[in-house]
Amino acid sequence: MFPLSRGFNQKLFTSFLPRPLAAMSSSTGVARVYSPPSSPSEVSVKRVGTHNGSFHCDEALGCFMIRLTDKFSSADIVRTRDPKVLAELDAVLDVGGVYDPNQDRYDHHQKGFEEAFGHGFNTKLSSAGLVYKHFGKEIIAKELKVDQDHPDVQRLFLAVYKSFMEAIDAVDNGINQYETDKPPRYVNNTHLSSRVGKLNLDWIEPDQSQEKENEAFKRAMVLAGNEFLDSVRFHARSWLPARSIVMKCLEERFSVDPSGEIMVLTKFCPWKLHLFELEQEMKAEPVVKYVIYEDDRGKQWRVQAVGVAPDRFESRKPLPEQWRGLRDDELSKVAEIPDCVFVHMSGFIGGNHSYDGALSMARAALSLP
Repeated sequence: MFPLSRGFNQKLFTSFLPRPLAAMSSSTGVARVYSPPSSPSEVSVKRVGTHNGSFHCDEALGCFMIRLTDKFSSADIVRTRDPKVLAELDAVLDVGGVYDPNQDRYDHHQKGFEEAFGHGFNTKLSSAGLVYKHFGKEIIAKELKVDQDHPDVQRLFLAVYKSFMEAIDAVDNGINQYETDKPPRYVNNTHLSSRVGKLNLDWIEPDQSQEKENEAFKRAMVLAGNEFLDSVRFHARSWLPARSIVMKCLEERFSVDPSGEIMVLTKFCPWKLHLFELEQEMKAEPVVKYVIYEDDRGKQWRVQAVGVAPDRFESRKPLPEQWRGLRDDELSKVAEIPDCVFVHMSGFIGGNHSYDGALSMARAALSLP
């Protein structure tokens, strides 16, 4: 239950005292990062405000994230629109009409608000985006167990915004994903913002009490928070190591072939998006045309044509047309390269039984129209 705060007008607002993060999420099976102080007397509990009534993903996630910080660790959440009550709180999210990080006010609904994340991102921020902008590095540094000035913190700070947070901001601010005046071809109600929205009390729910509403908001905080932490942990555990591998391979590509257009992936990992981003960051010239790697069964080597963009099927330079659709001995004969296995009909990928054979295929493909 979320007990009402004492000393406040209960008709105007409701508040709840979320259990410690570890306890809040015990039913989800997801481990939490931080623990509350062992005794309430050890620290003064802060209070973070957001509006009552129907809730959205941004304030649910924002409340979850801000409680992961040292300043607002395990803070009480107060849900109200009463300006007098909001003025007394330590932080306010998504209500109040003020954005002032020096006063820990993080609303985005006021006229003239156009704050963006920066770093090349121009999407208008929601309350979650504001909390992430000011506290995201601290949260990530704690997850990585490093100082905030560690270079990996900055990399993950940007990557998590791009792959997770920006969509929350855009949906909440009503920003279309595509520039078009035509209606969408299908409805997608499976994204996080939509799933959080479905946790609001249904109009046919007989119990429309403030206590019931607060219980729903707590579930929304846990849902949004779990996905945020999953994103941070994925980027720390998988994305960052893969980026390091691709960077090293990109730096060493001229030792593979003097053209610099063939890269060998020394350990298979997700590489496509990293390659495009690193080529831009490193101002790589020329760009890579083919990537060679051993397949996951360790029995063949693949030579894959790099796409023109991460989300496009067209390749920068497909494997030669005369090879496409051929297999085994027939392909080896036409290509004049032993141990060939196949080349896809579209020319985006081929295979060879040996590393030397795959490298020969890539080199030959560079020289053929």
